Amino acid sequence: MAETQVEGVAQERRRERGVGPLLGEGARQRLLADMPVTERRLLLAGISTAVLEGGDGPPVVLLHGPMGNATHWMGIIPGLVATHRVIVPDLPGHGTSEVTGEGRIDSGRVMEWLGGLIEQSCRTPPVLVGQLLGGAVAARFASEQGHRLSRLALVDTFGLRPFRPAPEFGLALSNFLAQPTERTHTDLWHHCAFNLDALRQRMGKRWQPFEAYNLDRAGTPSVQAAVAALMEQFGVPAISTSDLARIAVPTSLIWGRHDRATPLAVAEEASARFGWPLHVIENCNDDPPVEQPDALLRTLRIALSGV
Repeated sequence: MAETQVEGVAQERRRERGVGPLLGEGARQRLLADMPVTERRLLLAGISTAVLEGGDGPPVVLLHGPMGNATHWMGIIPGLVATHRVIVPDLPGHGTSEVTGEGRIDSGRVMEWLGGLIEQSCRTPPVLVGQLLGGAVAARFASEQGHRLSRLALVDTFGLRPFRPAPEFGLALSNFLAQPTERTHTDLWHHCAFNLDALRQRMGKRWQPFEAYNLDRAGTPSVQAAVAALMEQFGVPAISTSDLARIAVPTSLIWGRHDRATPLAVAEEASARFGWPLHVIENCNDDPPVEQPDALLRTLRIALSGV
């Protein structure tokens, strides 16, 4: 299906749900307003991919989590572009990245997608930073093609054990996926965030478009299908110990102390087993880029420097 046809179908689906055709796009643009990035579109493995880019210096690629998008890194982008070339894609089928080629989203296609992104946007091997689902993608890429990276940072990553969130978290996630509304979004973020009220206050006027864009994407059938496919391939199963042991590139773990999706103890075990430095972010659950961006940026700088 042509790209214009895909967007037309997406807009029609939003109209069928009673959502204005520009709600999602408008919310995204509000989130990106004044961000020191430009946005372009790359065709990678048959996936029309939205990519934010900004800054100069050594390249850093940021991969977000499930049901997220590139705007979830908006809290650290301004600080990171001061010292690095920052490349932030929407994962396949997420945000405004559309799967335009034939076939399903499987592991091989995602590895090809990420390899193409690095080839087209990085002059030198980048630091690859992945959070949650993006971390599982990043870890698998590093185990297979680590020679294309300079460093790896895994933020509250999936894949170190089978996905088993705390029961209350799992229920809130299931409810949100089944019926994305303001209420189920709030219920979910009570588990994603250590202190949701403090998070809303810190985000200020950005919370409303953040919530609106999350709801718009979560209610889009193509996004739902992409999330299901990527979670099946990367998010739910554990990466084998032998595959993790093949990661030769310098690797750091960054974890919210109160992560309810993958507890800190899992990261501590991986750190001890593989010798990966572990950095813990206080007053944080599983989403440091959104909840504690300043602390994450400080920690990333340590990880990027190899100290």
